[in-house]
Amino acid sequence: MATRDRRAGHRLVPRVLAAGLTAAMAAIHLHLWADGYRSLATIGTMFLINGIVGCVLAAALLVAPARLLGAVALGTALFTAGTLGALVLSLTTGLFGFQESIDAPLVRPTIVVEAVGVVVLTALARPARGRWRR
Repeated sequence: MATRDRRAGHRLVPRVLAAGLTAAMAAIHLHLWADGYRSLATIGTMFLINGIVGCVLAAALLVAPARLLGAVALGTALFTAGTLGALVLSLTTGLFGFQESIDAPLVRPTIVVEAVGVVVLTALARPARGRWRR
């Protein structure tokens, strides 16, 4: 029983960290949506959807049973990577006719939150060693 408790404890910190990073990503998108991005065609709607889905995924990371945590973390990692990819596109070639600037509000913190989020979520999604050997 002690081993099971120890394993659960080792997963709690990354789970909470992953949920916090996902919630931060969602909060940034909702803040920017409310601060004027809502008026941008397509991009505004995508920011709102990203914020809502991010909140749902952050909550799911906290309440998912251990047997589903890997799948939820993987899905959230892919969502976060896609969000980061969309930001990179908007900074380089543009996205849906919108060109972002690296100097725009919250761009740099968003890059950090999303990049670290992908790493933490990917680590959380990776099954524990030996789990598949049974």
